[in-house]
Amino acid sequence: MAIMGNNAGPEIWVIGDLRSKRLFGFCLNVLAKARQLAGSMSGKASVVLMGSSLEVPRNRTRGLRASLSVSSSAEECIAHGADNVYIFDNENLVIPRADTYAAVLAKAVLRSGPRLVLLPVTDFGRDLAARSARISNAGLISQCMDLRVEGERVVAKCHSYNGDIMADITFSDGYKTGFATVQPNAFQAVDVKGEPGAVKWVRVNHVDMPERINLLSRSAEPEKQQQLEDADVVVVGGAGLHSHDNFSLVRDLAAVLGGEVGATRPPVFQHWVGEERLIGQTGKTVRPNLLISVGTSGAVQYTAGIMEAKTIVAINQDKNSPIFQVANLGIVGDAKTFLPLLISKLKQDALRKMADVKQGDVKADKGNGFGKNVRKLRAFQNYSQEALAKVTGETQAFIEKVENDEIAPPVGFLLRLAGALKVDAGMFIQKEEKPIVRNLRS
Repeated sequence: MAIMGNNAGPEIWVIGDLRSKRLFGFCLNVLAKARQLAGSMSGKASVVLMGSSLEVPRNRTRGLRASLSVSSSAEECIAHGADNVYIFDNENLVIPRADTYAAVLAKAVLRSGPRLVLLPVTDFGRDLAARSARISNAGLISQCMDLRVEGERVVAKCHSYNGDIMADITFSDGYKTGFATVQPNAFQAVDVKGEPGAVKWVRVNHVDMPERINLLSRSAEPEKQQQLEDADVVVVGGAGLHSHDNFSLVRDLAAVLGGEVGATRPPVFQHWVGEERLIGQTGKTVRPNLLISVGTSGAVQYTAGIMEAKTIVAINQDKNSPIFQVANLGIVGDAKTFLPLLISKLKQDALRKMADVKQGDVKADKGNGFGKNVRKLRAFQNYSQEALAKVTGETQAFIEKVENDEIAPPVGFLLRLAGALKVDAGMFIQKEEKPIVRNLRS
């Protein structure tokens, strides 16, 4: 590998992720911060990409290769402020892998000595940063919300103690290169051309491929998990839920409402939920018709992402919690007790609405909502159509027709569905219907 010079002063590297447009966008966000830091050091902000100048047959990569073109991505980096783009060039780098990338990146760091190496906070970024820092014997600061230059030091601002406080962290004296993973949503990409804006291919003569580890598959993130910003209903969980098991109540409530799950920083920090579910200044901004905020304190970092919601319902044990100041409706209570009752009532309500539909064929344009309610209840139980058909004694084709509002099933189907949901049929069947129910049960 050729040595990359940095005679113009200190250099900050941003590691690009070409697996998807969204992940590459995170890198451009981090590049904006790298430009600020480089300016404070009278240095340069550069991006490192990995790929191949040769055409690698697709049968060798089995659908595992990066989604984006390395050449076009390099040009996009220049257009968003990269002073240099280094493309590490080897046929074995077309498949993104943290283990193989780390060995190549660490060697480059030891040869070239960038002042700082930045990676977005993603699962891949965390893995690659930790491996590379260890191999190159460098320091690593994780989950940075911001970075600044103070004299000769780079100082990072990070959440600490489960996100309750912000801590300033720096590298030890005498360090040559430091690694940091950075919250990508804390910054916005800039449309400024880098200077000189050079793309440099760096040939990597050999890539060590692990002998006993094979990457078997890679698939795009399910479309359903990309709809948080567009959801009509969002249920957000916070630190007040205290555990992963309690946070599952947020998922259950979102499922029965046909909504999406969001979170504040502490649940993300504790890995109760993925980074893509973070709402707030450093996460996503949501605009649902209904937002239910459970166990959240109401810190401004979070509420900045929910203020465009039409209706906000807050559930918290602390009656003095700031979240009640922005809520349209506040409920003071223990979420562990209240949410199961609410979920049960919502299931009963959904079944009641379906029971109100008369037996017989119902055209899809009637707008009775029967199919929508069945889909919501099926999602709550995490059933496939096939699984729901099995527990209700119907066929998958029957379930599909019900969910498409092509037919309205008989009361017997509702009874079997209620049994699968563990809901007492007496709670949603009207008085005049109960003789029919008894006959069905006998």
